[in-house]
Amino acid sequence: MKRTLAALGMVLFAGPSAAAPLCDNLGFAGLLAACNRGEPIELTLASGQPLSKEASYTLQSGAYYKLEITADGSAELAVSGADFFRAIWMNEIVINKIEVRPMAIDSIEFDAAGTAELSFIAIKPGSHVLHIPGSTGDTQKVTFNIQ
Repeated sequence: MKRTLAALGMVLFAGPSAAAPLCDNLGFAGLLAACNRGEPIELTLASGQPLSKEASYTLQSGAYYKLEITADGSAELAVSGADFFRAIWMNEIVINKIEVRPMAIDSIEFDAAGTAELSFIAIKPGSHVLHIPGSTGDTQKVTFNIQ
């Protein structure tokens, strides 16, 4: 019985080597270490414009990312994606140099021009979508594939 449980545990927690953090020695900072950071991601909220230059991004589980969302103020717009926000550990959201450390969010809405910077660690593997609520176009959403 113990061997079966140990084997099951190894299967459940074993994953592809690509799912490991980006650096071998995380050091004192742990997962927030500079060597564990993925490329920054930029999204733009503008009336009638694509949300992102890319339709999808591949993230590595256990890696640290920054997501910058900039609104141009052309319309009152939001990004929503409860599934995505539940698949990450949110470190902080910075708005106008004010740092917020939320437990969870479903969406971020911009009533005027501005920028919000989200820093997070990708956790749950799978495909997760951020989209502009009420829109149906493919350019009004972005998919995050966490490996």
